[in-house]
Amino acid sequence: MAPSIILCGLRDFVVSIPEMNPAATDLQSLPKVDLHRHLEGSIRLTTLVELAERGEIPLPANQAKLKRMVTVQPGDPASHAHFLSRFGRLRQVFQSEAIIRRIAAEAVEDARLDGVRHLELHLTPPALAQAADFDYEDVIEWVWQAGSSAAGSDLSVGLVVSLNRHEPVSLAERAVAAALAQPEGVIALDLAGDEAAHDAAPFADLLARAKQAGVFISVHAGEWNGPGSVRQAIELLGADRIAHGVRAMEDRDTVLMARDRGIPFAVCLTSNVQSGVVGGYADHPLPAMIQAGLQVSLNTDDPSVSGIRLTDEYQLAVDMLGLSVESIQMVVLAGAQSAFLPAKPKASLVDSLQQAFGLSAGE
Repeated sequence: MAPSIILCGLRDFVVSIPEMNPAATDLQSLPKVDLHRHLEGSIRLTTLVELAERGEIPLPANQAKLKRMVTVQPGDPASHAHFLSRFGRLRQVFQSEAIIRRIAAEAVEDARLDGVRHLELHLTPPALAQAADFDYEDVIEWVWQAGSSAAGSDLSVGLVVSLNRHEPVSLAERAVAAALAQPEGVIALDLAGDEAAHDAAPFADLLARAKQAGVFISVHAGEWNGPGSVRQAIELLGADRIAHGVRAMEDRDTVLMARDRGIPFAVCLTSNVQSGVVGGYADHPLPAMIQAGLQVSLNTDDPSVSGIRLTDEYQLAVDMLGLSVESIQMVVLAGAQSAFLPAKPKASLVDSLQQAFGLSAGE
């Protein structure tokens, strides 16, 4: 059963159903920001089938069977265990440098075609290196070179090196060393993985050292564990941004702390439903988070695993949660304002979005 969301004693958010037909709204053309997209969850099914047919990956070439193995399907259990099980199979895909470069380029291209103006692409070096025992620095460089080349002039891309809390700290130490050695591309570290069964505390010293080296820190928290996980991410791990964080809404003090400290939340609708964080789209606390004054962006998480684009997430927010298109624009701007970018590029991104939305500076 999904945990209940408590509105912390803050004023309840009243959902207003837009008068216009959401289907007539061209959310596809809306410029977007995606701060929370995992490379391993962004592999085109058509690419997997092609690689399997050529015998380049140890997965079945049957498209229907392959789809059941690596994506979440209607009727599947809504649990974190089932959701994470997709990624064990996907680790078998990264068999060569050419495959890694192709998947990175296609992931960035898919974001660009969906109107994303700034993408923070999360990659997990142990996942990309495991199949062929690649060097972590190499896989980061391959993803950066392929991804940045595919971005074109309208999309800025930054890499977030992801660490799994359910894997040994020694692997995370190798990944951090590789991230810090990368001369360009890497903008942040992210602690992800099985939050339900593994404490984040063993990673605190490593993240602190990385932050001292000038790297931004993101932490997956308040997804499969309660608000205490969000507090730990902020107070112990030094999180500059929280990935998910929806269960912070179960505790008023946690919400107020995050709000007062200006900690942004990179929220994902569909993956929260598919992994059992919430019981359904209508139960998602995104509107309440916005109403509480939190800085909230809307992101994809794992678009191919979940079978969605960022446009689809925006449409769900309109259709299922009653957000207006104007509210979606504010969510996009919140994403730009919480991007892991230096001051000048961030200001330029925010300004370009404001112009696209017909807003003046400061609105």
